[in-house]
Amino acid sequence: MSRWEPMLERVARERYPRLVAHAMLLVRSRVEAEDLVQEALISAFSGRARFSSLAEAEQYVRRAIVSRFMDSARKRTRERAAYERHAARPLAPVTEPASDLPGEVEAALATLPPRERACVVLRHVEDLSVRDTAALLKLSEGAVKRYTSDGVAALGAALGTTTVDESPVVTVTTKKTSIKEVRRA
Repeated sequence: MSRWEPMLERVARERYPRLVAHAMLLVRSRVEAEDLVQEALISAFSGRARFSSLAEAEQYVRRAIVSRFMDSARKRTRERAAYERHAARPLAPVTEPASDLPGEVEAALATLPPRERACVVLRHVEDLSVRDTAALLKLSEGAVKRYTSDGVAALGAALGTTTVDESPVVTVTTKKTSIKEVRRA
């Protein structure tokens, strides 16, 4: 057993609830707080830090909790800024059709939110199964079904193919296949 292992065991056994309470001041849920404490404990005890007392070790872990929280907040801020920069860039003009779909269908697809668009394209243009679409997009099968249903409904409204009973009917024809989906209210 290494010299630091008994101290880690004592901190985890005796101070863990206090450390989680400290972390909950920074994050929204107990689960996030517990994850933050685990990361801080790993950080504190995987390095070369030497602690002479339990109080000193606890204080070091508390500082590590705050450091990990600030690191993740900075990362989220950087990711959000990069996303906003990317989203603000103008799209390059399309000079030739990107697919075999009619122009009005492509234009209607472009109005859908990204997940709905991806689900509709993968399910109805690429003819993937719900399971394959879910795996590819890292979503649950239920989410794929919902995004597909919402996307098809929005396409029906955008293309003016909603039937009298307000169930949208969308027909998409490619060289390979013709797809028709009716959404029941």
